[in-house]
Amino acid sequence: MKGLSIVPIAVVCVAGLVLGACGQRSESTGASSQASAPVEAKRVTLNMASVYPTSLTLVGEAGPKLVEKIKRASGGTIDIKVYEPGALVPGLESIQAVSKGSVDTAWSSPGFFSGTDSAFNMFSTVPFGPGMPEYLAWMYYGGGLELQNEMFAPHNIHTIPCGIQPPEASGWFRKEIKTVNDLKGLKMRFFGLGAKVMEKMGVATQLLAPGDIFQALQLGTIDATEFSNPSLDEKLGLYQVAKYYYFPGWHQQASIIDFFINKPKWDALADSQKAIIEQACGDMIRQIMAEGEATQWKAMMTMRDQHGVQIKRWPPEILKAYEKAWSEVVADESAANPNFKKVYDSYSAFRSNYAIWREYGYLQ
Repeated sequence: MKGLSIVPIAVVCVAGLVLGACGQRSESTGASSQASAPVEAKRVTLNMASVYPTSLTLVGEAGPKLVEKIKRASGGTIDIKVYEPGALVPGLESIQAVSKGSVDTAWSSPGFFSGTDSAFNMFSTVPFGPGMPEYLAWMYYGGGLELQNEMFAPHNIHTIPCGIQPPEASGWFRKEIKTVNDLKGLKMRFFGLGAKVMEKMGVATQLLAPGDIFQALQLGTIDATEFSNPSLDEKLGLYQVAKYYYFPGWHQQASIIDFFINKPKWDALADSQKAIIEQACGDMIRQIMAEGEATQWKAMMTMRDQHGVQIKRWPPEILKAYEKAWSEVVADESAANPNFKKVYDSYSAFRSNYAIWREYGYLQ
């Protein structure tokens, strides 16, 4: 089997990798959560295609950090080599390559597989959706993870949530957007279900890999773009081309990143090795969440104070127009795609039940 050698070696369980509040639930991914004595396991060598350049703040840097955690925790018995976008396959084709078995693993987000089925967007980010804690609550205790595994299984993929980001910015524009009419006719890079909302607003959208966005904006191939939160947007240098920076990120209040692995490769791992990967992903959720929250203010201040970026908040009437368009997208997708309806129904039922806690448990 490609990527697996047959040298048996004892795997030592590392007690230091203990999950915090957002830890992985082993029963959801099929591995036992009970501690066991060291067992014989095969040394594993895998490759990983990343959709994010590893130089990219937060999400790009997280891929190598994840594989280092896995290598340390496994005592070197799981060795994963990270490849830049395009080195093995084009970045946007990373998950497809895992499905085909031409790549062992991928560092990406389920929404990048939405060309196969639009329902995969729901496991990545949802317009006007929940913040990080509520999103994780639905995934782990509201049926989201079970639906995700169910949907990826026919594609020969096992996937584990491995990071979650704070809200994104809404986008970069060359000119100020004062009314919904100012959006019409724009060419804009956009991700996920939010792209369908923008199309309702008269925007022509396209999905570009992270490494292609700056050049497209600079050359005028696109007029505007959304990408991520301020620390990532600053790293891409988008402020050099566009100066109007809009918030809030109604399309991505929280974004999940996953570790994707070819199903036969996953099945060939020992239970102890599976647990190590699950635990490392749980720790990455904590790390990306905390780092994401800690670093946005500095990027915003730097771009505003040193690079002349005008930070804008959408007027209420434009946000209402986006939300109305989102309701139309939900109706369209639910009518056209039974998988989308199934996932959305689970998600919306959980949010409805969660609402009393959101209303009374948190400061408004």
